[in-house]
Amino acid sequence: MSKRWIRFKESSTTRFGTLEGAHVRVFEGNMFSGAIPTDRVMPLADVELLMPVLPTKIIALWNNFHALGEKLKLPVPAEPLYLIKAPNSYLDPNRTIRQPACGGKVVFEGELGIVIGKTCKQITEHHASEYVFGYTCANDVTVADILNRDASFAQWVRAKGFDTFCPFGPAVATGLDPAQLVVRTLLNGEVRQDYPISDMRFSVAQLVSLISQDMTLYAGDIILCGTSVGVGSMKPGSAIEVEIAGIGKLSNRFE
Repeated sequence: MSKRWIRFKESSTTRFGTLEGAHVRVFEGNMFSGAIPTDRVMPLADVELLMPVLPTKIIALWNNFHALGEKLKLPVPAEPLYLIKAPNSYLDPNRTIRQPACGGKVVFEGELGIVIGKTCKQITEHHASEYVFGYTCANDVTVADILNRDASFAQWVRAKGFDTFCPFGPAVATGLDPAQLVVRTLLNGEVRQDYPISDMRFSVAQLVSLISQDMTLYAGDIILCGTSVGVGSMKPGSAIEVEIAGIGKLSNRFE
């Protein structure tokens, strides 16, 4: 059965629980193992949403969708191509994405995030699903004109690593079939991206297995699946939303 897990602040205390309509069921223990439901239920409107997990790292894929790869005339990758988003870039739902001091063209990239549920090292594709806790929405924000400004060195980490450049949430949904999911990104209420996860070059199981050959993944770590067509720039004052049915809507402003 699908559940949507959130972290939130009640007064000055951080808690976690599951969404039940417009309410939150409070849990105790550990979200990933042995979460214990309590009798406490509170209105969602009364709490402050936090990022739903605390990753040790967020891995972001490049060129992982057929439609965008073909549009950009990119060669088909033989293996997942990825970078790591810096921890200072992580941002709670409903918080503000900030224009960096250097300025530049800031773009949104609505994405599906795979949330790891337990320590995962060199696992097979067959067993990968056992290590996936659930899925979340994310915005892989990028300063596009920094990327290839220096011909000698592609600046992926800097372009994607500014403070506030990786909002994710609002929930982690369990029990979903990722192949059935669709990512919709809205800029000021207008749909800019609307693409199926089934168009990925590397499936969820392949990504988890292949990346775990390179580095150990821990509970709460997130793999961003990459983005597809419709990426665009944001102007200060914009509202940006990444919506995936079954997970929820990640809302942020850009200022």
